[in-house]
Amino acid sequence: MAYEKFTYKGGKPTQDYPHYLTLGVCPWLETWYKEPNHIIIPWEALPAEVVSFTYGDLFPTMRYEDDKSYRKQVYTKDEIGELIQSYGLPQEWNRTGEHGPERYIEIQVWDNEVIRAYR
Repeated sequence: MAYEKFTYKGGKPTQDYPHYLTLGVCPWLETWYKEPNHIIIPWEALPAEVVSFTYGDLFPTMRYEDDKSYRKQVYTKDEIGELIQSYGLPQEWNRTGEHGPERYIEIQVWDNEVIRAYR
């Protein structure tokens, strides 16, 4: 579903499945690991044609049933900024998860070459 929505908006994925990243640090995800670490990819290094976003983890975002406008949506690099302006970062307003499944903004990177430089 995400692949189809992204290509409909003009995305040009080079592979069928993305790498999953978060936009910014998510303290909740850090609790999953004994020694969490981060890889920071500069915004400018994320080519718009191979990067999509969901407001929340891709799978709950596409499956959760409520009236939030960002459900079942995939956003482009150009679109995600406006959404953040409207709703903020989930890792700030929903730290405990009590307001729904969205705990971070997920980035889907649809090209291995983008990730390869940061391995």
